[in-house]
Amino acid sequence: MNYVFSMQSGECFWGGSSNDGVKMPFYESSDFESDYRKNSENQTMPMFISNKGRCIWSEYPFKIAFKKGEILIEGEGVTIETFGNSLKDAYIGAMNKHFSPRGNILPEEFFKTPQYNTWMQMTYFQSQTAVLKYAREIIENGFKPGILMIDEGWQRDYGNWSFDESKFPDPKGMIDELHKMGFKVMLWVVPYVRADGLFFINHTLDILENEAYNENLFLRDKDGDIYICHWWNGYSAILDMTKEEDRSFMDKQLKMLMTDIGIDGFKFDGGTLEDYTGIKSANKSVNEDHTPAERNIAWNEFGSKYTYHEYKDSFKAGGKRTIQRIRDKLHAWGDNGLSDLMPNAIAQGLLGYPFICPDMVGGGDWIVKARKLPIDEELFVRMAQCSALFPMMQFSWAPWEALDSEHLSYVKAAHDLHIAFSDTILALIDDSYKTGEPILRNLEYNYPDSGYQRITDEYMLGEKILVAPVIKKGQTIRTVILPEGKWHGFDGKIYHGGKTYEIPVKLADLPCFILQK
Repeated sequence: MNYVFSMQSGECFWGGSSNDGVKMPFYESSDFESDYRKNSENQTMPMFISNKGRCIWSEYPFKIAFKKGEILIEGEGVTIETFGNSLKDAYIGAMNKHFSPRGNILPEEFFKTPQYNTWMQMTYFQSQTAVLKYAREIIENGFKPGILMIDEGWQRDYGNWSFDESKFPDPKGMIDELHKMGFKVMLWVVPYVRADGLFFINHTLDILENEAYNENLFLRDKDGDIYICHWWNGYSAILDMTKEEDRSFMDKQLKMLMTDIGIDGFKFDGGTLEDYTGIKSANKSVNEDHTPAERNIAWNEFGSKYTYHEYKDSFKAGGKRTIQRIRDKLHAWGDNGLSDLMPNAIAQGLLGYPFICPDMVGGGDWIVKARKLPIDEELFVRMAQCSALFPMMQFSWAPWEALDSEHLSYVKAAHDLHIAFSDTILALIDDSYKTGEPILRNLEYNYPDSGYQRITDEYMLGEKILVAPVIKKGQTIRTVILPEGKWHGFDGKIYHGGKTYEIPVKLADLPCFILQK
């Protein structure tokens, strides 16, 4: 069906996908279009909420366009409701009606200390020697141990989730040593299964302990043949987690890693709507007994039962207590780099995903290292500072290798700041469990009708901490808008709100302000 809604004067909308946060808010003169039936990258919700208290909602993904003051939608079951007269009213009203808080309490380790991921340090070349070296150097350089994620390349093959012995000769010994150092260890996994070779032919013998071959395992096309999915590393079969046999196939492997090796949890990558739609396989379309959205939801449901988990591509998981990371960012100041972190995180929170992890400090797009491009040390520092007061913080590139001693000291200070604020962050986490509200917020959420709708380069941690990271190269003066109230600044000064300030900043500075009683 087609729907047309008119925007009110001064109305701004947020919604759809966290990856589009950099384009938000959408207002009367916006020209934007996206089809969330096909494009589900990062966190998505079939919802848009406005600063006028209105909410556009559907149970299903839809296509939307903002053009000349009108909202044009193609989809099913789309409604527009009014829950009050502010962005906060719209969020809380939509949440209470459509996606109330649910799920398990998350481990404090995600929030108390920064996380570490081996991806940018090793990319596809993971090894036991390199992982242990990285872990030891984390501690030797004064960084506090926390969750350590061993990323892609540790496994024998896609779908064969056992350690590659040529790279990891003693995985249990490695995990035992990492645990003694104080780390919790997670492994990268995806729902893809390599579609050739001996393992694929004999996968039931290797994994399902001589159970009979199940003709329904994997996503199938309409003729019952295995559907070949095109993903970022090529072409593979893909697990359909709406089916018990597919869930069992993967669950048995992951449980063995936990019981036999001591793994604590898993980073669940991929499984987007596109994977379950995609290009037709040999001119045969996917079996349509479940929608792509339902299969993505099933992939997320599967992984969230593991206490230690992380997701990046999740449809309609708003309100669910899951760890959600912002998609990979470039080692860049502009598009898809540092400047996107805050607006995308703000959008993520407004979509009902409060447990936000920014991308890896320095950027998680591996192509920078593959091309051996130079590291911008100033950018590295500013990305660490921007992430420091997010609910979570994640390192990957080893700062002690990437940076000189001066820049390393500033990154270490950002690490220390996150830990110093851990009690505050944990208190906000506990509050969000009860209320479902965003932890990282835009100013409009806390201060409606104050003219803050289009501020995207500042964020608030809860209600009392305002953070205005430096996101421009070489910037020495930071323009900061402070709402009404008395604010204690990072520089020791007291600022009276309701004003705009031009504040001198050094490379060591993260401008943040705490609202006084």
